[in-house]
Amino acid sequence: MKRNISLIAPSLSDRCKEIILGSLLGDGSLKINSDYKNARFSFRHSEKFQKYFFWKVNELKEISGEKCFWKEKDGMLRYQSLALESLTEIYNFTHKKNKLTIKRKWLNLMTPLSLAVWWMDDGSLIKNSRQGVFCTDSFDLKSQKILAQYLLKVWNIKTKIGKNRKKEYYRLYIHSTEELKKFLKIILPYIPVEEMLYKVILLYNDSLFQQRWISEISRLTKFPLSVIEKHLVLKKAKWNKFQKMI
Repeated sequence: MKRNISLIAPSLSDRCKEIILGSLLGDGSLKINSDYKNARFSFRHSEKFQKYFFWKVNELKEISGEKCFWKEKDGMLRYQSLALESLTEIYNFTHKKNKLTIKRKWLNLMTPLSLAVWWMDDGSLIKNSRQGVFCTDSFDLKSQKILAQYLLKVWNIKTKIGKNRKKEYYRLYIHSTEELKKFLKIILPYIPVEEMLYKVILLYNDSLFQQRWISEISRLTKFPLSVIEKHLVLKKAKWNKFQKMI
């Protein structure tokens, strides 16, 4: 059962907390440095996805200082918030012994926006873009089971836990195209920037099915159909190039 996100860190907006919680499952982290008493929120993204990066930065103004982002030596863009008591409250709610712990008590606070951030951070389309995977590499098997149960019970999304090709770590897979479409329809209204459209465009051989899906994307995201068609062409070209290489 989903709970009221306003119950934790009430001084922060719900939207800010929704983004933080989703990002904790993806590229974000909360940490209390040794010389601070309060937590900071941070994340990194490739410069390739700078529009998505700066969308996040803009959404998190209420926890940000004047110089809250910079480009690192490896070319990655990094954001870091102020050290705030409100962030410490979220940290204490989601962490144990300085480590993020996957618990239903905070997963139940997540919203469709949180799911969208999680997918944009660490979700990918695979198998001709007709299946999906959450790159939950850093979580143990117990945590994966909690995540899978959460998605099923709260959002009615069926997933399967499996190991990656090299059998090094677990990931959460959506093998059914229908289940994947169900999940994507939940998050599509919260895709904020054009450069993230490639993460929601499924590829079909049947032109009618393809047109139906990109029309659905346009309807739910409010991006013009012409913009989505442009990204569809780019994605098909990239996929065809990949197919020739294997």
